[in-house]
Amino acid sequence: MTDRLPPFDPTNATPEQKAVLDEILSGPRGNLNGPFLGWIHSPELAQQAQRLGAFCRYQTGLPLRLSELAILVTAARWQAQAEWYIHYPIALQAGVREADAEALRAGKRPEFADADDALIHDFASELYDSKRVSDATYAQAVERFGHTVVINLVGLLGYYALVAMTLNVFGMRAIGQENLPFAEPSAD
Repeated sequence: MTDRLPPFDPTNATPEQKAVLDEILSGPRGNLNGPFLGWIHSPELAQQAQRLGAFCRYQTGLPLRLSELAILVTAARWQAQAEWYIHYPIALQAGVREADAEALRAGKRPEFADADDALIHDFASELYDSKRVSDATYAQAVERFGHTVVINLVGLLGYYALVAMTLNVFGMRAIGQENLPFAEPSAD
């Protein structure tokens, strides 16, 4: 999977590592696809991060389509191969239009048919581009979703940026991933 981390053998897992693995596998994810086999080398981080991730993925108050769109925006911004590979089919199944996803992958702003999709994209893009969100976009998001969901959206974007960083730093790929959605930068 990666030569930047030592191989992980679940049969030799510490009790802390086993607890993390058991919680992930018995939870809504049901698999270890993504950053988990990287984080498992730091079981306390793995446990805290996977719990935050379960909340950000399943309990933000956003419809699944909008959560998955926010994840695709993040994956595209970070060019996170495994994050895109895992979430692209989920996003399409949740209702993200293929043309919108492909525009994101290509680094372009989609021509959204839905105002909520455009709002999620603009909120995330402003945050990633300027490290802030304009008063106008913030007010629109709060009016549409409420303060709690906007706070949760910021958490979701931060969590999936952490996932993307982990995947990129350690060169991790998704289980079964053979094709890369983004060109890899040349090795230095």
